Amino acid sequence: MKRHALLAALLGSSILQAAPVFAQSRDPAAPAPGQSQPQPLPMPPPIAAPKDVPFPGTMTVHVDATDLDRHIMTIHQTIPVPADAAEKGEMVLLFPMWVPGDHSPTGVIRQFAGLNVRDGGKTVTWTRDVVDVAAFHVPVTKGSHTLDIDFKLLTPVSDNEGRVVMTPTIVNVQWNQVSLYPAGYFTRQIHVTPSLTLPHGWTYGTALRPQGTTHAAGSGDATTFQSVTYNTLVDSPLYGGRYGKRVEIDDHDGPPVYLDLFADKPESLAATPEQIEAHRNLVRQATLTFGSHHYDHYDFLLALTDELGGIGLEHHRSSENSADPGYFTKWDHTFPERDLLAHEYTHSWNGKYRRPADLWAPNFNTPERDSLLWVYEGQTQFWGNVLAARSGLVTKQQGFDALAEAAAGYDQVAGRTWRPLQDTTNDPTIAQRSVQSWRSFQRSEDYYVEGQLVWLDADSLIRQLSHDTKSIDDFAKAFFGTNDGSYVVSPYRFEDVVAALNAVQPYDWAKFLRDRLDHTGVHAPLDGLARDGWRLVFTDKPSSFAKALDSGRHAMGERYSLGLIVGHDGTIKQSIWGSPAFDAGLTRDEKILAVNGETFSGEGLTDAITSAHAPGAGPITLVIKDGTHIRTVSIPYHGGLRYPSLERIPNTPDRLSTLYAPRH
Repeated sequence: MKRHALLAALLGSSILQAAPVFAQSRDPAAPAPGQSQPQPLPMPPPIAAPKDVPFPGTMTVHVDATDLDRHIMTIHQTIPVPADAAEKGEMVLLFPMWVPGDHSPTGVIRQFAGLNVRDGGKTVTWTRDVVDVAAFHVPVTKGSHTLDIDFKLLTPVSDNEGRVVMTPTIVNVQWNQVSLYPAGYFTRQIHVTPSLTLPHGWTYGTALRPQGTTHAAGSGDATTFQSVTYNTLVDSPLYGGRYGKRVEIDDHDGPPVYLDLFADKPESLAATPEQIEAHRNLVRQATLTFGSHHYDHYDFLLALTDELGGIGLEHHRSSENSADPGYFTKWDHTFPERDLLAHEYTHSWNGKYRRPADLWAPNFNTPERDSLLWVYEGQTQFWGNVLAARSGLVTKQQGFDALAEAAAGYDQVAGRTWRPLQDTTNDPTIAQRSVQSWRSFQRSEDYYVEGQLVWLDADSLIRQLSHDTKSIDDFAKAFFGTNDGSYVVSPYRFEDVVAALNAVQPYDWAKFLRDRLDHTGVHAPLDGLARDGWRLVFTDKPSSFAKALDSGRHAMGERYSLGLIVGHDGTIKQSIWGSPAFDAGLTRDEKILAVNGETFSGEGLTDAITSAHAPGAGPITLVIKDGTHIRTVSIPYHGGLRYPSLERIPNTPDRLSTLYAPRH
C-alpha cells in the first residue's frame, strides 16, 4: 500500500474508532459514577415572625443631629429585654427596610455604622444575620433588663451617594433611619419615647408633640417628645432648620393644620397672605371632597431648598415635601410643583387611612405587595391635580395644561405595547427608581400618571351614566370618608374598590378596570377626555406650564417633535423610543455639540425644527459627542414644533371644568 493510501486508511480507522468515544463523552462537570453531588446547606432559623402582642416596656431613641459639617447623626437607644428573650438567650433587633410610601425595601442599611450594644454596662458581641442583613442577633441573659445601643447614621455628603438629609441650614430626620426595633412584635405594639438634639436656636416641625420644653444640651437644644407607638414614630418625620416658620392653615372647623416652612435662606419664607390662603383652601377643598379627617392634627413639612435632597413622601398626620427656593417668591414660575402638597395631603385619606390590604404589613421588615398602587398612587395623582386647581394653588388653565402633558406623555409610551399597566406596580421593587436607559419602552411607575388617566376616565363615565348627577366625588366620600376622626388603617381589596364604584353608579367596573390594567395596546386611556368634552391636540407654541416645567428641570422638551428632552448644556436627558431621534440612534447622556453647523443652543435647536418644517427643507443635522467619540447624525424630521394642549369639542358638555371647579 502506498504511503498516502496507508495514511488515509489509518486516519479513516481512527475516525471510525473515535466516533463512539465522542458519542459517549460526558460533561466534565458531571459526577463520575458513584460520586456525590454538592447539596445546599440548610438555611439558618428564620427571624421570629411578628405577633400582635404588646412589647413589654417602652424603648427610647435619642438622635443628635448637630454634626452638620460631617453629615453624621449619632443615636442612643434603650430597649427593654423581654423575659422570653432572656430565657432564650438571644434578642433580635431589626433595622427598618420596607418603608411605607416607598413601596420597596429602601432602608438605608448601608449608612448604618458604629453599632455598640451594652447589657448592664457591659459590651456584648452582636452578630449580623447571614441571610437578613438588616437583622442583628444580640446575646442576653436571664439577668438582662435593658440594652443600651449606640450607632451612627452616616448620611450622604452629596447626592452622588443618595438623598442629602443634612445641610448647613436644614435637617430631615426620618426615624426609620435612626432606630432599631425588636423582632417578633407588630410595630403598633411597641412603644417608644423619642428625643432629638438640634443645633442651638433651630426650630423644628413634625407631627410629634413635645413632652416638655426644649432645653440646652451641649452645643444644641434637646427636645423630648410624647411617647408613641413605633408605627407612629416612623410615620412622623421631622424637619429642623436655622430658618423656619410655622403658619396655621386650617379653617378652624376641623383639626389644626400647619404649614411648617424651612429654607436655605430666610428670604424664601416670604409668603404673601394670598399664597397662604391658597394653602388654606387646599385644606377646605380636601375636607369637602372626602367629607372626613383621619388625623387629630396635620403638619405640611415644606423645605424650600436647593441643598436638601428632593422629596415628596406621605404620612398619616404629616408629609415631607421639598420645593424650589422661589416657591413663594417666584410664584408665577413655580406652579408645576404646587400639586405636590395636594398629592401628599390626599394620601392621608388614600394610602394611609385606606390602604391596599397587600400593602399593609405588621412590621417594617415584612415584604409589601404593590398590586393596588394604581388606586393608592393613581387616584392620589388624580386628586392632587384636581385639588390643586380647586384650591387655587394653580389656575384651572394650569391644571388643564398639566393634564395635557400627562395625556400626551403617556400616549407616547411605547412600552405599553408589551407591558400592561398592572405590571408597573412591581416597578418600585424591580427598579427602585434607578436611572433607566429607555424609560419610554421599559416603562416605570406608570401607575401614577396613567392611573390618573384611568380615574379621569372613571369619573367621566360615572357622570355620563348618571346624567351628571354623580361623580367620583361621591366615590371619594363613600370610600375614604368612613370612620371620621379615626386614623386606624382600613385596608381594601380590588373587590372593595369595585363594590364602592357600583354603589355610586352601577356598571361592570371590574371589567372596566381590568381592561385598562391588564391589556397592552398603543394608546393611553384617553376616553375620559372626550366624555368630558375635550380632546388632546398639538400646537407649535408651548403652554406656560410646559415652559415652567422645562425651566424647573433646566431642560427643553422636544419629545413630541424630535423625541428628545435636552438639558441646557446640550446633554440628552431622554430619547423617546420610536421617535425620530431614536431612529437616528440617539440615546440619553450623549451631548449635542452642534445643530445644522452651529454650536448648540436651545434656541438653535428650536429654530432648526421650525426651519425643517418648511417645504423642501433638508434634514436636521446634529453633531453628537458620546464619551470620547464624535459623530454626525441627520434626522429627516419635518413635522415642526409640537406641544400638547386641550381643545374643546364643540356641542358637548364641559364636564372637565365642572370637575376642576371649587366645592362649596
